[in-house]
Amino acid sequence: MSAEIDASTLTVRSVEPADEAVVKALVTAAFNQETEARLVHTLRHCGALVLEQVAVTPEGKVVGHVAYSRVTPAGVGPGQDLSIVCLAPVSVWPELQRQGIGSALIRASLDTMKEKGEDLVLVLGHPTYYPRFGFDAELAKKVQAPYAGAAFMACALTEAGERDLPVEVAFATPFQEFE
Repeated sequence: MSAEIDASTLTVRSVEPADEAVVKALVTAAFNQETEARLVHTLRHCGALVLEQVAVTPEGKVVGHVAYSRVTPAGVGPGQDLSIVCLAPVSVWPELQRQGIGSALIRASLDTMKEKGEDLVLVLGHPTYYPRFGFDAELAKKVQAPYAGAAFMACALTEAGERDLPVEVAFATPFQEFE
């Protein structure tokens, strides 16, 4: 696999069953451990994934992966009616990182989430990376979750996603490994 990728030539598409092995290898390599790959596998097979996409080169090589899972509003209040997802994880082969592949995946997948009518996206990630996509730690302070701090961010995709807060949420069961 070449170490140079032109992110503008990538196709972002839904994961297909034939992609599972390469996605497992990719996620494991990107995080240098199997924990996140197990998370993706478990989320996929328990039905919690709302969206799972890969970035593919014109030659058909999978070079990046992104997954979104359902987050359930808990408790009472206006946030009960929000449609909320968690972006996790985003993976790119280590030798291909910092070439715009992850950014292309995140932008395309956020557009898809908006088209699907999702109100709010949560992420636990690098505080200097995710704000470029509209994620905000201040907005996430209005979300009561097992996570907090500068790395816990939210991105409102609709007016309701910003307006109907605060909200308490529960993440899909496989995330308990990270609490």
